[in-house]
Amino acid sequence: MISTIHRAAVVGAGVMGAALAAHLANAGVPTLLLDIIPPEGSGIDGDHATRTYRDAFARTGLERALKAKPASFFTREVAHRVTVGNLDDDVAALGDVDLVIEAIVEKIGVKTALFERIAPHLSPTAILATNTSGLSVQAMADALPDALRPRFLGMHFFNPPRYLHLLELTPHAATSPEVLAAAREFGEVILGKGTVVAKDTPDFIANRIGGFAVMSVMRAMLDGGYTVEEVDALTGPIIGRPKSATFRTADLVGLDVLVHAARTVYDGVPDDEMRAYFKPPEVIEKMLAQGKLGQKSGGGFYRKEKHDGKSVIRTLDLETLEYRERVKPAFPSLELARTKDGVGARIGAILGARDRASDFLWRTLSEMFLYSARRVGEVADDIVSVDRAMRWGFGWRLGPFEMWDAVGVEQTVERMRAEGTDIPEFVEAVLATPEKKFYAVGAPGEVPAYFTGGARESVPTDERAVDLARLQASGATVKKNAGASLIDLGDGVLCVEFHSKMNAIGADIVSMLMAGVREAETNYEALVIANQGRNFSVGANIMLLLLEAQEGNFEEIDGMVRRFQRATSALKYSRVPVVAAPFGMTLGGGCEVVLGAGHAMASAETYIGQVELGVGLIPAGGGCKELLMRSMNGRPRVEGVDPFPFTRAAFETIGLAKVSTSAMEARDMGILRDGDGIAMNPDHQIWRAKQMALGLARAGYTPPDPAVQVPVAGEGGMAALYTHLFNLKDGGHISEYDAYLGGELARILCGGDVPAGTMVNETYLLNLEREVFLRLCGQRKTLERIGYMLKKGKPLRN
Repeated sequence: MISTIHRAAVVGAGVMGAALAAHLANAGVPTLLLDIIPPEGSGIDGDHATRTYRDAFARTGLERALKAKPASFFTREVAHRVTVGNLDDDVAALGDVDLVIEAIVEKIGVKTALFERIAPHLSPTAILATNTSGLSVQAMADALPDALRPRFLGMHFFNPPRYLHLLELTPHAATSPEVLAAAREFGEVILGKGTVVAKDTPDFIANRIGGFAVMSVMRAMLDGGYTVEEVDALTGPIIGRPKSATFRTADLVGLDVLVHAARTVYDGVPDDEMRAYFKPPEVIEKMLAQGKLGQKSGGGFYRKEKHDGKSVIRTLDLETLEYRERVKPAFPSLELARTKDGVGARIGAILGARDRASDFLWRTLSEMFLYSARRVGEVADDIVSVDRAMRWGFGWRLGPFEMWDAVGVEQTVERMRAEGTDIPEFVEAVLATPEKKFYAVGAPGEVPAYFTGGARESVPTDERAVDLARLQASGATVKKNAGASLIDLGDGVLCVEFHSKMNAIGADIVSMLMAGVREAETNYEALVIANQGRNFSVGANIMLLLLEAQEGNFEEIDGMVRRFQRATSALKYSRVPVVAAPFGMTLGGGCEVVLGAGHAMASAETYIGQVELGVGLIPAGGGCKELLMRSMNGRPRVEGVDPFPFTRAAFETIGLAKVSTSAMEARDMGILRDGDGIAMNPDHQIWRAKQMALGLARAGYTPPDPAVQVPVAGEGGMAALYTHLFNLKDGGHISEYDAYLGGELARILCGGDVPAGTMVNETYLLNLEREVFLRLCGQRKTLERIGYMLKKGKPLRN
């Protein structure tokens, strides 16, 4: 059935519906976005008979998605895949779509009335889905015609749907297994989601567990007199949660949304042993009454204010409900925990301290552990679904059961028993196993097994989800050093994996890239460059560069640059195809590796760019050369074409340190090419890179011709760019040193002091890169910029 889902419709153009339509469009799915005709008194002006008026709600939703921050669309151009309309004039158009997703107000009566209205117009094979975040899917199904019920299910996306990985699928009693399978495949492959199957219970999995965790934190905060800052310090990255922690997340999501989810559980599950926790505390009710909903209302637990011309973040005082200056938390155990590696070790360090931080963390984590254990079988069939839902939907590094294992099940239960806590039978059964853990890791490279309540089963895996760590554990490592490894991906494909700190590119990675090309050319069909860190690569190791420059070791720097240039050239001219798999931050030298590879399978969320000018340098690993040559390849192949416009395109991309906001935008920038792939699902990226590499190899791959030359803009081009830089400096838009750096970049891209139209080869351009790079390393202001970046994490404009 997956092949039949080619067109979709979203009914409801609110914040979620419009963002969902945008993500369908991102995935290449033409989407119809419908809403009601604005009623009298809605505030919409115009002639009621015109389509402009009648489509106003849907059109406003689309415009909101176009303006959203973070962006809902990969690029603005993608929005052409969304067609707006209304439920009166365009309801018949639903007959032409394969999937209809309802995203209207969370009131079951309103939803069932909508289904009654649209059901007669649906195709007899179309899937109907509700995006409800927690209402009964079965109750909605009962209101549908008999023929439609098997094609109905819940598809709960998390907001914003472009960025949050989780998709909860909730079938009802009569949902067809084929429809559930089709929805799962569509979600995973086309939309790039991690899917879990949830039970039809209020708030399903993630909001049920996550909602309880938030309400537990709020109660512990109020009972113990903790501040908002203290709670966020204890519920963020230190325990494997997002930087936004509890209350910054609440401000982003909206306090009203969180409270609605909590009340859904409170009203819908009267037998929940922790039901009282889902009733909002009095202070939360007061915040709602005062409109302190979070970011959308201008303030919630935090508020951005202007003081002395600067933006500052102030914190809500929970006693007075007034905003005050932020106070940095002072927990000695928190500082100790920061020195530990791994979530379990950090939590253990805090729990062992038995201070205020320890008291808070013990209470909230133990309550969350026990609540999660009691929900197994109620919200999901297995602990794997619960853990994945919390990782993919809430951004936790570890799900509840994974975290419990990391902290230690046996010792935590011992403490719970000492406090008189009843231990769930499921947990007692885990302690009766030899491992005394929810998950058991077998022989190296084996798939872990999880506890089902009576036995252990292998954690479900997807052949498209390559796990490099498991491959290495199984003996697939071909070669390894401190910064990178060569891993056999199977089927004749070798992988270069980065694993330095932040995947910064240093000598170890450069040497392994060279070794990878040699090994692949000798014993493999293709080479993939990939890793599974937080980001593909943040660029070169500028700390090492700074130390060498301060010592005046310019011969060593020259050697470093030459070796990196040779490595990127080796990737480009390898006799076997090389495919890079960038994702996340892919900056500076990381970008040059991708440019050198020549072929890419990028994650949809790839933020790639050449940012060297921000630290007073220029790309010197072939980045200037490669982007210029790619720009020139787009010029008309007729005599007399001026190379300057193509040069200027490369100049602006590098000179402005542009970083793409998506892989699709990276295509527009010329960093990725039309033939490069985009993987919507990050879990499938390496598998897809491998398939691309094999396809190239088996199609009779031949490397590019190293003798190719391109025309350069020469002295005339340099003069034009110098004039442009002078005007920017004169207008106060850039500093004098920015103008100097821009001039050095212009020298490379225009080919130096040669006539316009001079044909040059790659070696000529690489030599210019290296010459300018070395000159900049000797500049005091460049060293100041590098030092500032290392210290502050942001560019200095000196």
